[in-house]
Amino acid sequence: MATARYSWGIDVGNRALKAIRLSRAANGVKIDDYDVIEHEQILSNAGDNREAIISASLSAFTARHSLKSSTVAVGVSGQSSFARFIKLPPVERKKIGEIVRFEAIQQIPFPLEDVEWAYQLFEAPGSPDVEVGIFAMRKELVARHVQHFLDVDMNVSAVQMSPLAVYNAMQFDGRLTEPTMIIDMGAENTDLIIADNDTVWLRSISIGGNSFTEALVKAFKLNFQKAEELKRTAGTSKYTRQIFQAMRPIFGDLVSEIQRSMGFFASVRRETRIKRIIALGGTFHLPNLLRYLQQNLQLEVERMDGFRSGVPADPKQAAGFNENILSLASAYGLALQGIGEGKIQSSLLPANIRRERMWKEKTKWFAAAAALMVAGTGIAYSSVYLSKTAGTNLGEQQENDRVLAQATALSNSWAEVATAGSADRDLVAKLYGLTDYRDLWANLIRDIRGALPQPQPQVALGLYNWDAKAVKSVERGKRQVLLISDLNSRYVGDLSLMLKDPDFRQYANTTSVPGAAATTGRPMGMGPMGGMGPMGMSGMGSVDPSAAAGGASSTPVKGYLITAHVITPNADGPRLVQESFIANLLKIYFPKDQSRRYVVAKATIVTASQLKTDPVRLQAALTAYNVVRGGLSPQPVGGGNFGGGPPPQYGGQPQFGGPPGTGVGSRFGPPSGYQPPMAGGGYPNVGGALPAGGGAAEVKYLDPLTEEDISNDWEFVVLFAVAVDPPADLVPQPAAAATGPAAGVAPTE
Repeated sequence: MATARYSWGIDVGNRALKAIRLSRAANGVKIDDYDVIEHEQILSNAGDNREAIISASLSAFTARHSLKSSTVAVGVSGQSSFARFIKLPPVERKKIGEIVRFEAIQQIPFPLEDVEWAYQLFEAPGSPDVEVGIFAMRKELVARHVQHFLDVDMNVSAVQMSPLAVYNAMQFDGRLTEPTMIIDMGAENTDLIIADNDTVWLRSISIGGNSFTEALVKAFKLNFQKAEELKRTAGTSKYTRQIFQAMRPIFGDLVSEIQRSMGFFASVRRETRIKRIIALGGTFHLPNLLRYLQQNLQLEVERMDGFRSGVPADPKQAAGFNENILSLASAYGLALQGIGEGKIQSSLLPANIRRERMWKEKTKWFAAAAALMVAGTGIAYSSVYLSKTAGTNLGEQQENDRVLAQATALSNSWAEVATAGSADRDLVAKLYGLTDYRDLWANLIRDIRGALPQPQPQVALGLYNWDAKAVKSVERGKRQVLLISDLNSRYVGDLSLMLKDPDFRQYANTTSVPGAAATTGRPMGMGPMGGMGPMGMSGMGSVDPSAAAGGASSTPVKGYLITAHVITPNADGPRLVQESFIANLLKIYFPKDQSRRYVVAKATIVTASQLKTDPVRLQAALTAYNVVRGGLSPQPVGGGNFGGGPPPQYGGQPQFGGPPGTGVGSRFGPPSGYQPPMAGGGYPNVGGALPAGGGAAEVKYLDPLTEEDISNDWEFVVLFAVAVDPPADLVPQPAAAATGPAAGVAPTE
């Protein structure tokens, strides 16, 4: 695809549309034009009018500026998108795409077919380490956002997360020569970007300029517009002291969140120390905010004062441009990507729009190609005609006869060639056989994850962003969240008798299983959004076809018995587990896929009970919730994220706030060691005993994220059998493909 000579970068924020146009110049790039169009109403307060307001701002923009032949790069909020950074193991370049896709399936909390996703490699010169950034956003959100631009006939060439656009801007301007934190404060959220020239780390927090305004609304009983005006004039108002006193709690919350981010970053990037901070966003016009951050963070904080590409040449525009400079970094970075100058070139632009753009670019060459084809056809026809009229050359005929005789002799000796080297080929086949089943557990774990029900979108996003408010927007008893807190696997040489046993439940968590072969493995669990959890999984060895099969039938069925402990806050837990999790398990069948030759032949609920009925399980469940959200996930079997299965994560999410070495995340939760509060404000110890002092306060078991009582949550033991290389009678026929194999339906309680 040709590189654009000039491009617009457009960032539609909560309060205004910001745009910059860049073009190529002899000494780099220059800023040709810019605009800032305030919305008729703040988008967060617009309700159902939000889409109409965005359309009105874009229409006003196109009326002011000519976009003919110009590409447009547009930004999307970092808060509504996903970012995950992972270090890759040493691997061939051609396999990176495959590994990244596998990681994307693990990390993105939605099916890949439901999201637009892309990735970017980060490599430091001279370093063998390769880090990959995986970025995603739900398709409907991207499509809705891009459609606004298509409706006004803009040629959208890229869709980029705003924090990554800011990174492109700072990197291009040479501001990241040392580890730097960029604080980009928008109206609703603040993007925290920690980066240098070769790496980047992101986190979005739910504190923005509106948070300060809302503090003034509450303190002075004003409407939002008047409070906003009061905030903007705080430096010159006679009530400056009272204004800043009202906003002080927001200042404190902002510093606290920044310190938490810096602390977590230091725990996962021990070799990197942040040297300075760059402040972006119109809120930094507030007097004393810069000084407050500098005093509390003990780092130099500088407010950005210009771009390397200068200002628009028109003097009338230059003054307004400088006044809005703090809010234009994202638009600047988008425009840089639009003309091919951004270091990060990944894009969430929908595939159908990309294909349409490529087709339009190639169309102009079709006429020339057609003309050349016509000319070429004429030349070829003339050549054949002349050859026929010139007669047959005797020397050429003799050469043809010689080649034909040689080919005939080689064909006759093929039988000898075909049988040669058979012993070597057998040896090679056996060596290749050593890799059989190598990927079985990695794929099986992914399929078990996929069988878990998808949480409601706002719940999934809330869990990802550690946003209790978003999670609690759905009543606890109605959340479609399952946490597999424990997964135990045992290899069995012949499952056939167990599959026929009416009392299939008896094989859950037993040690005396007919034909069972002892296996070992490092702990591995599975989490509520399709991720791995804390309490462990064992028995992840390769299949051993020679294992004993006591009492086996004439048609042995080798495979695994897997017992899962499942926790859910859903009040209708039995239905959710039976109709969603178990029903989806029974749809797992890959008998023809060479890397996934298995079916789930039978599945059932073994036990079902609410946590409050068993204090021991209640404490264990609390530990599961706490450990997963605290980021204390162990390493997967085989070591690293690629040795024997997907990484242990909470719902495919970053590992939150855990100790050093547990993973690198773009979000995090409470610090490790979190204890649920008890009545009276105390905290129980690990065993759930009463606090020191002998008080009689009741121990409260609270969800670490939402601080809700978990005693009414459900716990289930689910047993299912996975048949490896299954016989034909266990493979579902096409008519049964929608519901799973006939042998897979088991009685449940």
